Amino acid sequence: MKVGPALRDVAIAVFALIVVLAIPLLHRSPAFEDFVIRLSAMALFATSLNLLVGNTGMVSFGHGMFYGFGAYAFALMMQMTDVSLPIAAVLAVLITTFAALCVGAICVRLGTDYFAFITLAVQMLFYSIIISWQSLTGGDQGLRGGIPRREIFGFELASQLHLYQFCAVVTVLGLLTLRHISVSPFGQTLRMIRDNEHRASFLGIVLWRARLFAFTVAGAFAGLGGVLAALFVSGAYPELADWPNSGQAIFAVMLGGISSFLGPVLGATILLALNDVVTRFTEYHGLVLGSVILAFALGFRRGVLDFIRLAWPGRLR
Repeated sequence: MKVGPALRDVAIAVFALIVVLAIPLLHRSPAFEDFVIRLSAMALFATSLNLLVGNTGMVSFGHGMFYGFGAYAFALMMQMTDVSLPIAAVLAVLITTFAALCVGAICVRLGTDYFAFITLAVQMLFYSIIISWQSLTGGDQGLRGGIPRREIFGFELASQLHLYQFCAVVTVLGLLTLRHISVSPFGQTLRMIRDNEHRASFLGIVLWRARLFAFTVAGAFAGLGGVLAALFVSGAYPELADWPNSGQAIFAVMLGGISSFLGPVLGATILLALNDVVTRFTEYHGLVLGSVILAFALGFRRGVLDFIRLAWPGRLR
């Protein structure tokens, strides 16, 4: 009996989730749990960016603004209101989605080069607002009041293990949703626009509308990653919305593979692991990371998963 692609994706996601949840039951490692929590936020962030880069051919240098926007919206609601954690998380994602819609309405009609730099300019503007509006955002010190980690769906988030489990579940569900979008007819439309926008337009596709929807969805999932990041650091800080954070997501996409759905997840894993290892041995971690990324780019000339797919065709889909 032939298994459909959607059912296969669900089976892989369930298996991966079971493995991740089972690891702490066999051996507890706070460092590993912290790594997975950080990876959960980064994986959603990088994969949402690849919906633009890999699927639509839209390189955004300012995608980190939505990551930071989600983190600040969630942290502010948790600190300044009495709403429950699930409602605050949902509202933060919805607010970020609306922000992405507004920014996208300005940017998606521009050419590729202008689009990239306008998104960067908007992110820098957002970062400047965070730094300047000290009464609301805490300025360059960020929101340091902490976030009350309450119970949500049976997960007591004050416990590191429960936070680990919650982030794993949210990330797998988020990635599964992004995968469904990627292989859906809409995802095929985005790839058609990426490959030949003139033919897509001739077939009756409204280019700006499809691009705007992709930009908005990508912003929403970046905001969800920001919510997980805010839970981990128990607050929100300007670094989450600064332009180097967008650069990290672009590096993750390039390292893992633009043409592979799980490429950004692998790239984020490599990037975070390298950062953790390198910072233990030298203060010049930026120089070392840059050299490693350059070696990957010159050696493979593509992402790791893309390289494997070309080296062993038919083995890795």
